[in-house]
Amino acid sequence: MEPASRLDNNHELTLREFPYIIRWRQDRCKRCGRCTAVCPMFAIYPTVIAHRVVQSIGPIPTPSSERRVVTVIKQSTAINNYCTGCATCSLVCPNEAIEPEFNPNHKFLFYKNTGGSPHTRGGRRNDPSISTLDKLKFTRISMLTDPALDAGRHEFRIRTYLGRILPVEELPVRVEGDDVMMDTQSATFIPPVREIYPVMIGSMSVGALSPTMWEGLAMGVTYLNEVEGMPVVMCSGEGGMPLRLLKSRFIKYFIPQIASGYFGWDEIIRALPDMVDDPCAIEIKYGQGAKPGDGGLLMAHKVLKLISEIRGVPQGVDLPSPPTHQTKYSIEEAVAKMIQSMSLAWGFRVPVYPKISGTRTAKAVLNNLVRNPYAAALSIDGEDGGTGAAYNVSMDKMGHPIASNLRECYLDLVKQGKQNELPLIAAGGVGKRGNLAANVAALIMLGASAVSIGKYIMQSAAGCFGDENNRCNVCNLGRCPRGITTQEPKLYRRLDPDKVAERVVEVFKALDVELKKIFAPMGRSTELPIGMSDAISSGDPAISQRLDISYVC
Repeated sequence: MEPASRLDNNHELTLREFPYIIRWRQDRCKRCGRCTAVCPMFAIYPTVIAHRVVQSIGPIPTPSSERRVVTVIKQSTAINNYCTGCATCSLVCPNEAIEPEFNPNHKFLFYKNTGGSPHTRGGRRNDPSISTLDKLKFTRISMLTDPALDAGRHEFRIRTYLGRILPVEELPVRVEGDDVMMDTQSATFIPPVREIYPVMIGSMSVGALSPTMWEGLAMGVTYLNEVEGMPVVMCSGEGGMPLRLLKSRFIKYFIPQIASGYFGWDEIIRALPDMVDDPCAIEIKYGQGAKPGDGGLLMAHKVLKLISEIRGVPQGVDLPSPPTHQTKYSIEEAVAKMIQSMSLAWGFRVPVYPKISGTRTAKAVLNNLVRNPYAAALSIDGEDGGTGAAYNVSMDKMGHPIASNLRECYLDLVKQGKQNELPLIAAGGVGKRGNLAANVAALIMLGASAVSIGKYIMQSAAGCFGDENNRCNVCNLGRCPRGITTQEPKLYRRLDPDKVAERVVEVFKALDVELKKIFAPMGRSTELPIGMSDAISSGDPAISQRLDISYVC
C-alpha cells in the first residue's frame, strides 16, 4: 500500500491545469521579494529547496557532492490561489525575471467550483472573437452629391439630448408673425431635457470602484464640463454618492442610479433639501447586460467603513441586490411607480429613465415607455458589458448582443413614428478591442442617441489588466492589483486620482477628434447621424441581413 502522503499528492493539481503559468528566471532573480509582496492572489511564494551539487576542487580533483539550500519562487497549485495573469509581478521586478504565460490548454473551468459554489468573477466574458460592431464599415462618404466637411477646420457640434423630445404639434407654443410665443393656456407637460455629450461614463458604483478611481473619474468629468466645454456625464451606479458631492454644484454632471437593492438612497433623499442643483438625470436599473436576470453583488470584503457609511449598512456583509425591484410585478407597474415617483421627487425637473439588460423582451419595455409621458429614455445594456461580480455561466452563456437589440428597438420606434422622441442609450462591449470612436459611431447610426462606456474608461484611464482571456478579472474579490476595484487602502493608494482624471480628459478629447473624422465625410456637423443606417455596411451577409444594412465585399 502506498504512503498516505503520496495518495494526497495524487489529488493535487499540476500547473498545466491553470490558465496562467509563472515563468521564473532563477539566473536573473535577485531575491528582492517584490513580486511575492504585490501578488493579489498569493499565487507565488518564496520557499527553499535543497540541491545536490557535484564539484571537483584542488590540484588533483576528486568529485564530491555538496548539499545546498537555495531560495526560489514557486507557484501555488491551490485552486483558490490561481494566477490570474495580471503580471503585477513583472511590473515590479527590476530584472525582468518573472512573468505569467497564458496556457491555452488549461482545464481551470473543470476545477473552479470549490466548495460546491459556482465560480464568481468580475470583468468581462471570455470571448476574444471580433464583435459585430467591429465588423461594420462606414461607406457613405459624400464628395459630390452632398459636400463633405473638413474635420480639422469645420465647426462641429457633437451633442445629443437626454430626455423625451415632444413632436412639433404637441409643443405648447404659438407663432405670431416672426415670433414664437409660449402658450400659457396649454396644459401640455413639457418633459425635462438635457443636452449632453453622446458618450457617457456608465454605471460603476462607489464600492465597486475604489475611492481614488471614483474620485479621478469625477474630477475628469468636471474638468471636461467646466474647462473643455464638453458636457460629459457620469452615472453613479447603485450604492449612492458621497454626501459632499450630492450637496455640491457638481451634481449636475452626474446621474444617480437607483437599483433593486436601494443602497445609498436614504442618503440621497435626505440630501434633497440641501441640493444646490438638480442631477443630470435619474437612472432606474432593472438589469445589467453582463448578467441578465441576475441581481448585483458587492462582496463583504469590499464593504469597509466608507462604503458602509454611504450605503447605510453594517461593515463586512455581502450586499446582494435582487434580480428585480421587489415591489413591482409588471412592466406597467414598474414604469408607473418608479418613474413617476422619481420625477415627483425632483418636481418633474429631472429626466428619469430605466436601464435594462439586452434581451428579447426589450421591445416590450420600449413600447410601454413610449406610452408614458414621463419616461425620458431607455438604456439597453448588451451582453459584452463588464461586471463587478457575476457567475461564470451568466457572463458566458446569457444575454443579447447590443447591436441587433438596439436595431430592433429603433426600427420599432420608426414604425410608430417615434424615433425622434424617445432616446435610446446603448451599452455593452463598446470599445472592446480599443476602437471606441468607430463603435460609438456605428451604434449611433444603428439608432442610439447616446452610448455608455465602462470597462473601456477603466482600461484607458487606469490601465486595467483584465482582458477577454480571463486575465486578472478579480474585480469582485477586492484584490485589484491596479487599485481600481478594491477598498483596501494599501492597494488603492497605488492609483493616483489626478492621473486618472488627466487620462479621462485625454480619452474624451481624442474621441471627439475621431468622431469628427467619421462624421465629416457624411456632411454631418450640427446633428448626429442617429439611425442613418445607409452610412454603414458589413462584409458579413448575416450581419447585413440582421441589421438591415447594406452588404459590401
